[in-house]
Amino acid sequence: MKRFFLFIALLTITNAFAQIKHTVTKSAVTYEIKNMGIGTHGTFSGLTADIKFDAQNLAASSIEANIETATLNSDNEMRDKHLKSEDYFDIAKYPKITMKSVSFKHKSGGNYTGIFNVTIKDKTKTVEVPFTYTESGSTASFKGNFTINRQDFGVGGRSMVLAKDATITVEVETTK
Repeated sequence: MKRFFLFIALLTITNAFAQIKHTVTKSAVTYEIKNMGIGTHGTFSGLTADIKFDAQNLAASSIEANIETATLNSDNEMRDKHLKSEDYFDIAKYPKITMKSVSFKHKSGGNYTGIFNVTIKDKTKTVEVPFTYTESGSTASFKGNFTINRQDFGVGGRSMVLAKDATITVEVETTK
């Protein structure tokens, strides 16, 4: 009988620490910000991520993602050069933007909220990211967007024409 209870306890502990590892197969990271009152947008590519997300065990779930700042593309070479300079992202000194989860909460259905530490130019701020998570067979998708104040991260300095807030949208497809 003791062996049976020991077996059940070990099985429970093993399941409590099990995580579902996701491998990124496709991603899109976009931003939008107003410049002189007009919405401008662009993309970052090459997202890499370590995703261990289990909707049934959020406490054991984690996401850590990185994106290369040099992949910034606004479809305007002159603007890209300026955005990659010291005035904005300073890609030579700060080659990556990172997001690391702190916690997750289930809202309803496939809706979740994650608390993430976002690091840009060695400045880290905590950001709440609402997202959806859906599964289909052996694949899953994460879709979310959030707003950051670019000045909190030292991006772009003070400006009368460039908005402080930028909206970031992240879409990731994975295999699990």
